[in-house]
Amino acid sequence: MEKRINVTKVFLPPLAEYNEYLEIIWRNQWLTNRGELVLKLEEKLKKYLNVNNILVTNNGTIPIQIALKNVAKGGEVITTPFSFVATTSAIVWESCTPVFVDIDPDHLTIDENRIEEAITEKTTAILATHVFGNPCNVKIIEKVAKKYQIKVIYDAAHCFGVEYDNKSVFEYGDISTCSFHSTKLFHTGEGGAIFCKDSELMKELNYSHNFGYTETNDISGVGINAKISELQAAMGLSVLHYIDYIIAERKKIVDFYNKSLDFNKIKSVKIRENTKWNYSYYPVIFNSEKILLKVQQKLAEQNIVPRRYFYPSLNTINYIKCNKMPVSEAISEKILCLPLYVGLEMKDLEKIVNLINRYSE
Repeated sequence: MEKRINVTKVFLPPLAEYNEYLEIIWRNQWLTNRGELVLKLEEKLKKYLNVNNILVTNNGTIPIQIALKNVAKGGEVITTPFSFVATTSAIVWESCTPVFVDIDPDHLTIDENRIEEAITEKTTAILATHVFGNPCNVKIIEKVAKKYQIKVIYDAAHCFGVEYDNKSVFEYGDISTCSFHSTKLFHTGEGGAIFCKDSELMKELNYSHNFGYTETNDISGVGINAKISELQAAMGLSVLHYIDYIIAERKKIVDFYNKSLDFNKIKSVKIRENTKWNYSYYPVIFNSEKILLKVQQKLAEQNIVPRRYFYPSLNTINYIKCNKMPVSEAISEKILCLPLYVGLEMKDLEKIVNLINRYSE
């Protein structure tokens, strides 16, 4: 069978190292409900990410739902149309109303200068996405949120290890969330996390993720089951050991793309200044959807499978009624994420670059 080059490939640690953690699980006879490995993973992540509060969860979407349940409370939520569908679906799922604001054409994050005009008396929160690990303009968003006394949630699914102004991007906003899905830079197979600077709010988020139970086993409020298992934590602990290697290997690929692609024919995404980026994705923007589809077909003929990500613009999905978002809609039609993962061979990178440079006009 011919080798297939996907947009990403899961990083798996040595099986022997994962098995060492499995032996702990078997010895403890404890599979879930915040066991030894979950607690150990949280402590190691606090240290690596330089954050004070973290709660690991069973996937990356439910943290957004928990955040919305606690701070948006059924109101209007200002959000971006350029994100993974989970961002918008979580808003609708939690009986809130998404109010879209178009995006900055360079950074692809929510246009911070358009947020204020979208605020109404029904606005209860802003849910913005740090796109491809590229931070939003958090300073302006914070000013607007303070002025109108509304909460800020960041969908930071792509942001493991990202720093902005010399501190973790998870430290911005009232709540940040991350995905630990197997396609991500750091993963637990399936998983995610909630970050919150406010210790009192963190307590609410904590009991919300465990059916509403507090540490004293009282029911404090409405909750859901977002607990991660020991098996997932074992994978996270195994992968975390290699995270610096993973980032370094991905940087080599990004550097090659930056050096070899013809940017007279395509456009790259601008990483915000003062950002320590994590090389999580490599998106390129073509001059038209027609060119994108041509390039995509030529890559497919060589068993190379990039991803149209994010596509479509979320304001166009069938359960949303929204105004036109011209920048997001235009970008979503022309953007393609290229293969980027540990183990991607140079001969394959050269093939990808040559095909894109040849057919991008």
